[in-house]
Amino acid sequence: MLNASQWPDGPRATDALTAALTEIDRFLGRAGWGMPARLFALVPTVELMAAEPSLAGQLSAGSPDSLSSIEQEDFHAGDHIEHALARIVWPEAVTGAAASIERVFLPADEEAGVPDDPRAAAEYVASHPRRQDLRVIAGATRQGAHFAVARVLDHPEDLLGAENLVPSLEAALLDTFNDQMERA
Repeated sequence: MLNASQWPDGPRATDALTAALTEIDRFLGRAGWGMPARLFALVPTVELMAAEPSLAGQLSAGSPDSLSSIEQEDFHAGDHIEHALARIVWPEAVTGAAASIERVFLPADEEAGVPDDPRAAAEYVASHPRRQDLRVIAGATRQGAHFAVARVLDHPEDLLGAENLVPSLEAALLDTFNDQMERA
């Protein structure tokens, strides 16, 4: 069995991470839009099933590298998710982490009209007829893999995904493992 310190890197890790993020997207999609930022620990599914046999009926390990997400219900991001993530320390059993955020943005050709004042800018964007609502789920593993998926409210059938899709959030998630990687 794999544990967090033996987790693969390279394409296998990215594939497992992408699958976990896609599953989180499906889970969040059932809850709808307008949700606060959420944080998830990612653990090897086979390890979770071994530690919690009662969950075996609810989990499926599609491959030995499958990751399961465990929502951290006490997480509160506040106004700056990167600052909140900087306080996170994961136990060794956690292989990766994922965070979801929702943001509102405007098409590039509308950005010139956004006021400089942050409060006025937020009101302007929120009330703009061309605004777009976006949900991003970014993830990172202890071994350094990172990826993100995104869905636009007006195009629910499309799921975008890439490494460095949201570089600052992916880096903040990677940093939750930095102290632990330096000690290893």
